[in-house]
Amino acid sequence: MQINEAKYKATHELASRLFPNEEWIQQGENIFVAKSRMSGSYKERAKLNREISDVRILTKRGSVAYFLPEKNGYKSTGIRRVDLVLDGTIMELKTISGNRTTLGKAFKKGFKQGLSMIESHPEIIARHDVFLRLYTPFTIESVRAKLAGEIKSTTNKGQCICYFEETESLCYWTYDELRAIVGK
Repeated sequence: MQINEAKYKATHELASRLFPNEEWIQQGENIFVAKSRMSGSYKERAKLNREISDVRILTKRGSVAYFLPEKNGYKSTGIRRVDLVLDGTIMELKTISGNRTTLGKAFKKGFKQGLSMIESHPEIIARHDVFLRLYTPFTIESVRAKLAGEIKSTTNKGQCICYFEETESLCYWTYDELRAIVGK
């Protein structure tokens, strides 16, 4: 699959604005990684490999991913970092293998990480998304309802993308669609 030029440009531009001094290394089809992120410990490299595996679900469908740096003073600023920029959008990845409480907490944490990134860069107009890879055999309806309850009092723009490992189903819900479920 070839790189979609518009997605590549939007993704590269946002990642480069967030980290202007970073070098980006291609690590597979439509996947680029901050060079500084590739020199971490064994544990950090294992985490990156898992995250690349997660995002391949989307890049195989034409998305473009830029994995952001882990360090470079970013953690020490109090800003919650996010994993990547995907198709010109800030995104946090979460893998879920627990119960509905675990699902809610992981989604909320990912949502807050994206929100923190947006708030710390007011010069960048972007939305923030969360990608959930679900190993627990939840139903689509139960996941959608749980996520809606987690963001019912928010007004942010973005979407949640859920990949249901058991059925290999991929669902996209905007935050507005989720809030509409609970009437907010």
